Amino acid sequence: MQWAAMAAVPAVIFALYFLKLKRAPVEVPSTYLWRKSIEDLRVNSLWQRLRQSLLLFLQLLLALLAILAVLRPGWEGTDLSGQRFIFLVDNSASMGAADVEGAKDRLEVAKQQVTGLIDQMDRGMTAMLVSFAGAPRVVQEFTDNTRLLKERLATIEPTDESTDLLGALKLADGLANPAQQVGEGTDMTFDVADAQAATLFIMSDGRFSDVKDFQLGNLEPVYVPIGSTTSNNLAITALSTRRNESRPEERQAFVQVTNFTDEPRKVIVEVQLDGALLDAQSLEVPAGEARGAPFPLADAPAGRLEARLAPESTSEIKDVLAVDNRAYAPLNDMRPGRVLLVTPGNFVLEAALATGRAGRVVEVETASPEVLKQKKHQDDAQAGLYDLIVYDRCAPETMPRCNTLMIGALPPTAAWQEGLAAAPDEQADADADADAKPAAPAPKTAALPQIIDWSRIHPLMTNVELDNVDIVQSLVLTTPRGGATLIDSTAGPLLVAAPRESYEDAVLGFDILTTDAGEQKYNTNWPKAHSFPTFWLNALNYFVARSRGDGSGSVPPGATVELRPAGVTKSVVVTSPGGETKTLTRLADEPFQFHDTQSPGVYEVADGGRVIERFAVNLFDRAESDVRLRPASPEDEQDAAAASIQIGNTAVAAAGLAPRRKELWPWILTAALVLLLFEWYVYNRRVYF
Repeated sequence: MQWAAMAAVPAVIFALYFLKLKRAPVEVPSTYLWRKSIEDLRVNSLWQRLRQSLLLFLQLLLALLAILAVLRPGWEGTDLSGQRFIFLVDNSASMGAADVEGAKDRLEVAKQQVTGLIDQMDRGMTAMLVSFAGAPRVVQEFTDNTRLLKERLATIEPTDESTDLLGALKLADGLANPAQQVGEGTDMTFDVADAQAATLFIMSDGRFSDVKDFQLGNLEPVYVPIGSTTSNNLAITALSTRRNESRPEERQAFVQVTNFTDEPRKVIVEVQLDGALLDAQSLEVPAGEARGAPFPLADAPAGRLEARLAPESTSEIKDVLAVDNRAYAPLNDMRPGRVLLVTPGNFVLEAALATGRAGRVVEVETASPEVLKQKKHQDDAQAGLYDLIVYDRCAPETMPRCNTLMIGALPPTAAWQEGLAAAPDEQADADADADAKPAAPAPKTAALPQIIDWSRIHPLMTNVELDNVDIVQSLVLTTPRGGATLIDSTAGPLLVAAPRESYEDAVLGFDILTTDAGEQKYNTNWPKAHSFPTFWLNALNYFVARSRGDGSGSVPPGATVELRPAGVTKSVVVTSPGGETKTLTRLADEPFQFHDTQSPGVYEVADGGRVIERFAVNLFDRAESDVRLRPASPEDEQDAAAASIQIGNTAVAAAGLAPRRKELWPWILTAALVLLLFEWYVYNRRVYF
């Protein structure tokens, strides 16, 4: 009934303009003064012809606006509760997946979602934009300017980096949860800033591990999942180059492909060198698993190696992520490494370093400990002339600019000397003479230590078994910060490896041979085991072949690369895969630092116009390549609902944005009021003017 009444209002207004006033007839002596009345008498009918009328149009429009206001038009918006909002926009590699209908990629959808939220901001609300992938970036600080927020949001670009949510959370936490300080002279704590609660919108596909040991505090998280639980993707998850086991003078490439779909797939892998096809193979990859294949490189020259999935393999399954369909590896000059063995005489060690396989990898020079005092050797060591120096029962005064392996001696650095105590007799002499120079700390030794465990995952210990190894006497080592214990015993660590700037040092606590009255004697029975030459071959491969470019030489996008060319060059030029160049300089003996590794590909390092090194940047992140949203129900992977994400002790459920109806009727009534005033003006102008 009410609908009929509203529909009748325009019809009634329209009909009134057809009605004609009917007047009583009156005789007058002349019509000269009655011309207006005569116009009304020209038609004697009740109805008159409709004439063009602005008032009619205005009155009909006014009635329509009033009816429209009664109907309460509007749209579904988002209910923004609170006054401060932080929008975390994931722009990692997986957000480049093209699996959302009507959008270029997931990042575009995330930006559309944030734009919708910005449109719902009312007066007094402020928001902040943060993009995050490998590291967070403040795109826009807190502001209530919605136009500025939208402009800054448009500047967020996709990256090929992995996802690190923790860094973005810490950045947001710095605002919402103030730090505390302890008052001087008291146990009381106080906030250094006022707490400012904020709603945290996380726009992401959730391709990251759970965030542990983080307290949300005043942050109220809202996780908005972007993507699909059924997306397909094939990815190259590993590419490395190494020496051929049977022919060490040749190299081979190893490619691994992972199938992130629900069905087995057949893929074709192509390997190219500087754009020229070297080889291609077909792989059968089961669903959810990985398969690899070797590619012989024979005598391939130095250059850029690229492995890629053939386009027909990816288009057939509608592969949604392109960045992991290609992988890169550097091929550097395959020249032998240089190894210096400094020893008073050790025929066992010399024999282990003189095998045929070792000779294909390195050139070994032998010198006596007296060489350590010669200036030429000191200059060569500081110029980085060697890839590895083995110190047998001796140590240099200053560590060289290369990797080292010491036997029965400690490096002369603070990191290795920490925790050592002075020998009792030396300490007594020092106490007796207050003016005497303090005695140098003496390392702890142990007789007949029993090996109880050793690392089986470190490259130095690959295929090394120490079950029946006996030791007469050994130093007991202290593992420096950042180091790793590779052989442990009843007395303590016997083999330790630790980093030193851009190099690495390993220390074997026990001597292999000892000298007694000019006669060499075994300090251990290890040289009689098969694992002894294996260990030294591992050492050559780990310390030398890797630094010569025989490894993968790959870093993730966004990582910092340390470059340490041989010699004392002060500057190098790095060329990116896109052809951009950047000149790097350094101070003293510090390694070169290169930070612009955002683009996957092979980078070249040149000195004086000559390429001296190459390194590669690859994604190689299974979490990013598995672009499927984790389903809320593991039993049903077709479930459209996404799983929650874990932040500290809080499980943040995946949720769509909370809808709220945005009403238009107040604006319509305002327009109707303005129209009514205009209609009143038009009417009065006609009547009185």
